[in-house]
Amino acid sequence: MNAIEVQNLTKNYSGFSLSDVGFVLPEGSILGLIGENGAGKTTTIKLIMNAVERDDGTVRVLGADNRDSAFYAVKDDIGVVLDEAYFPEVLTAKQVGAIMKRTYRNWDDACYQRYMEKLSLPGNKAFKEFSRGMKMKLAIAVALSHDPKLLILDEATSGLDPIVRDEILDIFNDFTRDETHSILLSSHIVSDLEKICDYIAFIHKGKLMLYEEKDRLLDEFAVVGLSAEEFRLLPHENVLGYKKNDYGVEALMRRSNVPKTAKAERTTLENIILFLVKGENEQ
Repeated sequence: MNAIEVQNLTKNYSGFSLSDVGFVLPEGSILGLIGENGAGKTTTIKLIMNAVERDDGTVRVLGADNRDSAFYAVKDDIGVVLDEAYFPEVLTAKQVGAIMKRTYRNWDDACYQRYMEKLSLPGNKAFKEFSRGMKMKLAIAVALSHDPKLLILDEATSGLDPIVRDEILDIFNDFTRDETHSILLSSHIVSDLEKICDYIAFIHKGKLMLYEEKDRLLDEFAVVGLSAEEFRLLPHENVLGYKKNDYGVEALMRRSNVPKTAKAERTTLENIILFLVKGENEQ
């Protein structure tokens, strides 16, 4: 089963449109949703959760169409963390747990306590006194403590220091060791997604630029160093992005299209994204 299925998803605002976005998140996997700020990642997540009305397309979450009444029955199986943690400032982490116990039917006090200890969260300190990192760790602890099958995380690691980010990514990896658990992780920190994701969906200016298994993506694409003359002779459609320098041209290509005389270098996910977005795209 797929944890999330998105087809032809479209939403139009004044000055911005999300157009014809489609991808799936297979059960037991982590899908990284990449894009710069304002690309449409948060809009996509809101549409998946039916927090805003879509103009076109279909969305299924844990087997339910998100517009049907059945979707309300599966919401308890979804843990959501936004780019900001929203809890009343006067509450302590212990008090947040007491409230969540009355909110989620599957709330697990013991699990919540374990995550509070694992993440070094003080139980009696007011939320307003938390650092950003502590606030995000509290939101993640809550999301993980009601036996969710799916985590939807919108920039959950943004603004955190590398040590905290690494700690949280380890928790996400542990979560998906259960093959019934899945994660949709939105981020503009490409290195985080390259580290843990099974699938990548890249949105740029409201359009889906690519959707692929991460390992296949890294195997399929390459950066090729070429002279200006070698580059000029390449078929235009074989070049996905390029950058000129004093020594010639670096081009992003599929390995199957690389000339036999050229050397294809294994690249990174971040390089692929940068070439697609910033690399010149006309010869």
